[in-house]
Amino acid sequence: MTRLGRILGLTAVVLLLVSLSITLTINAVWLYRLDIGWLHISHDVHLSAAVLMHNYGQLLAYLELPWVTDLKMSNFPTSFTGMVHFEDVKRLFLIDHMVLLVSVAPAIGYLRQLARRAEQWRLLRPMQVAAVVPVVLAGCMAINFNGFFIAFHQVLFRNNDWLFDPNLDPVITALPDTFFLHCFVLAFVLFELGVGLLYWWGRRAIKRA
Repeated sequence: MTRLGRILGLTAVVLLLVSLSITLTINAVWLYRLDIGWLHISHDVHLSAAVLMHNYGQLLAYLELPWVTDLKMSNFPTSFTGMVHFEDVKRLFLIDHMVLLVSVAPAIGYLRQLARRAEQWRLLRPMQVAAVVPVVLAGCMAINFNGFFIAFHQVLFRNNDWLFDPNLDPVITALPDTFFLHCFVLAFVLFELGVGLLYWWGRRAIKRA
């Protein structure tokens, strides 16, 4: 395997881990259901958990399904700027899903080649480096989540439409910052689990050699 082939293969593996972690987090509807109780969201918006989950499902359907082109939440109206932001989020979600689909085959192919050549040890250093990134980001969140959250939006979005006015976009009250904190934590944990699994695979192969 050439050096370029290894670089491309490893890149595909990392992209797969990142995009898969994001996709699993996006679809972790159980997390929102738990937060409805933990964060007393029903009390804040005066809606039952069942109604909130229905609206959340409508939001996710719009954000993740290319053929759903209109955002219609039963209990939450959306302003023009709110709709622009959700369109931007939808675009990012679809890009993530595309990266996931595109990276699966080359990532699996690369891992199979490593196994065939008994070169799983090549994963050890890259996985060590990859494991540091979520730890650093988690440290930043622990120090100042509000600052981290603002910087995150400034990097990903070209405008300030993400700054919702609860009077115009009441859905923001149903999606408190702490819920997004939990989403970040879940994504980091999932990524670390994937990295840890590949690192364990590499170490196990060395011990067997």
